[in-house]
Amino acid sequence: MSDLTSLIHATEQTLTRIAADFSPAVFASSLAAEDMVLTDMILKAKLPIGIFSLETGRLHQETLAVLDKVKTRYGHDITLYRPQPELVAAYVEQNGLNAFYNSVEMRRECCRIRKVEPLGRALAGNKAWVTGQRRAQSATRAELHVQEDDAAHAMTKFNPLADWSEEDVWDYIRANDVPYNALHDQGYPSIGCEPCTRAVQPGEDVRAGRWWWENPDSKECGLHMVDGKLIRIKSVAA
Repeated sequence: MSDLTSLIHATEQTLTRIAADFSPAVFASSLAAEDMVLTDMILKAKLPIGIFSLETGRLHQETLAVLDKVKTRYGHDITLYRPQPELVAAYVEQNGLNAFYNSVEMRRECCRIRKVEPLGRALAGNKAWVTGQRRAQSATRAELHVQEDDAAHAMTKFNPLADWSEEDVWDYIRANDVPYNALHDQGYPSIGCEPCTRAVQPGEDVRAGRWWWENPDSKECGLHMVDGKLIRIKSVAA
């Protein structure tokens, strides 16, 4: 069993170092459980790390409700980045609203329009970005490092919760009364866009409900990919 106290201390140190040495920095929040842990740490410590989320236009209402929960609890408005309307319209006109079910290529193109392009705008002008990714989440994240060199965006990327387990995340949330997405109580450990996410069954991988019609090794939206491939370019010693 991991020592949660030590994990919390290490994560707080990482966030403090980001704020001190990698400013300006931003935190990309999906509003999921892991991201609420980091949101709690950043806002309670009043760290100068901006927090944004990608409002794809196809999120669950329960996910959007987290924005109000953060506002109520911390008095903070999370910045939202949305896809370019003309790109969404062109995709739907050419391929259909739910063409992402047809192939991995079509799904990744939808993700590119609704998530990857807005992410680029959100990261522009910053020195580092922070994610809530954890190594234990899936096979595609097994080599995750706390600090990485993100050549695709020419900046440093931090995954402060890389060493945390799902149990660690929920122990922290309960101990600190952190607000979270109601879908987590309905069998959704990993939450993305509504048509691309389902509840998981007991014993399934935590990300089994994401793009469930695809093979496990393709289950990334492109936010953490370079030239179409998930690459841990270079780990950087903390």
